[in-house]
Amino acid sequence: MTKQTTMTLKSYKTQAHMLVKNYLLADPFIPYTSILCGILACKVVYDLTDLISSFYIKTYPTLTKIQKVDWNNRGISTTHAIFISSLSLYFVFCSDLFSDHSFRALLPSEAQLSTFGLGVSLGYFFSDLAMTLWQYPALVAYSMFTGEAQLYTYMVLISEVTTPEIHLRWYLDTAGMKQSTAYLINGIVIFIGWLIARVLLFGYMFYHVYLHYDQVMKMHTFGFVLVFGVPSALGILNMMWFGKIIKGLVKTLAKRQSRTKEVDGGN
Repeated sequence: MTKQTTMTLKSYKTQAHMLVKNYLLADPFIPYTSILCGILACKVVYDLTDLISSFYIKTYPTLTKIQKVDWNNRGISTTHAIFISSLSLYFVFCSDLFSDHSFRALLPSEAQLSTFGLGVSLGYFFSDLAMTLWQYPALVAYSMFTGEAQLYTYMVLISEVTTPEIHLRWYLDTAGMKQSTAYLINGIVIFIGWLIARVLLFGYMFYHVYLHYDQVMKMHTFGFVLVFGVPSALGILNMMWFGKIIKGLVKTLAKRQSRTKEVDGGN
């Protein structure tokens, strides 16, 4: 390798380093960079889901084109749910970023990881907007660009912890495993997860808003409306779906018990 080539490579390396430091990781650009990363990640996960399913899922090749698209989209949604629910659980219960003594929960924050996480999530919502309520990405976008209400946004996003189980239920049904034990266990896990993440946690969030009402009142009007409006709407939907989950679980357990009695009676 010639001296000139070495110098050229070093120059490119230096430029790349400066690009990452001064643009990709610079505070003013993190929201935009993270959104692009989220959109790109959706594309990568979609292709990987299609590739892996083609090799390891026997029923996948027999699905229609629309079913395959739905299948792969659920792979994206599941991956996003694991990412954002893990990050949300960390910020809400482990990190000191939004602790009461710091008074940073409702004030503009320079925490790069928090902003980046919301940006990636927003990139996912942009990619999957047709399957998402319009208010949901609105809350994420507002808290990311203004720094306000990030704690409450992450509390709402913790509800994504139930998404992988819901998609798994669809996968089991599509694969013809609706009568399997795995399907029953999945239903029980959905019930427990929904109760904790979409019912009890929402109640805790509203209680937290009540305790910090004076700080909430200092937010912009649009943010104030989002903090009360979006969680309230989602909370009502969560309760309605929770009622259906309970009915479905009871119905499934009743059928299982009836089937068991028939088998025992036959013996």
